[in-house]
Amino acid sequence: MSPDLVFILTLALRMAITAVFVVSASVITERSGPVIGALVATLPISAGPSYVFLALDHDATFIAEGALASLPINAATIGLALTYVVLAQRHNAFVSSGGAIAVWITLAALTRTVHWTLAGGLIANAVTFAICLPLLRRFRHVRMPLITRRWYDIPLRASLVATLVATVVTLSRWVGPSVSGVIALFPGVFTSMMLILHPRIGGKPTAAVIANGGWGLIGFGIAIAVLQAAAPRFGSAIALSLALATCIGWNLGLWWNGRRKLAR
Repeated sequence: MSPDLVFILTLALRMAITAVFVVSASVITERSGPVIGALVATLPISAGPSYVFLALDHDATFIAEGALASLPINAATIGLALTYVVLAQRHNAFVSSGGAIAVWITLAALTRTVHWTLAGGLIANAVTFAICLPLLRRFRHVRMPLITRRWYDIPLRASLVATLVATVVTLSRWVGPSVSGVIALFPGVFTSMMLILHPRIGGKPTAAVIANGGWGLIGFGIAIAVLQAAAPRFGSAIALSLALATCIGWNLGLWWNGRRKLAR
């Protein structure tokens, strides 16, 4: 079997695995309401597979450098969330999601002009979240209407994130760890939710899901920092496992805290 055919078949398998993860998480999101849905959406169901497949092709140093580039991109994602949430109150899905993606691309491009350190990336996240989370607070509590799935929902979600994985894996051979780290954190899950949910249930309920994801993105940023610090010391496999455990533990903590407040 030729090397090119092996690469194509392997890439197709990776895309299929990622699609299964994303579709499963999206179904849970729709059935659980904006709070639980946001916690599921902020798990690494898009970036996680991208980094796993990068780790199969590259060494731990590559993964650490990619994670360092990803850290400020997490701050750009909360900027995307805030932009969408504000626009979605008055505008249609195309304007709201298009404006949010344009902001993300602009912020991602600006991060490329800075020589980042781990401390610098953490500070950028802390400052950005300190500004954005209070602004998102009043948009979080909206009644979630009943969702009727359409035939193209699953193919659209699967294709969006599977294409992202294919792009990251393919381009990583040429663009290096920094650009790979930026592409890996493109908010494919948030984008698919915007494009699918907004036309069906309206801007405000969809915005509530995105707004509730703000706190989950904090844990995601911490997980990226763990990945960056652990990869050179323990190798990619252990570092990725620690990052995943960080994300899951953080979101479980948010869920438990929310349940405790309701009990009161």
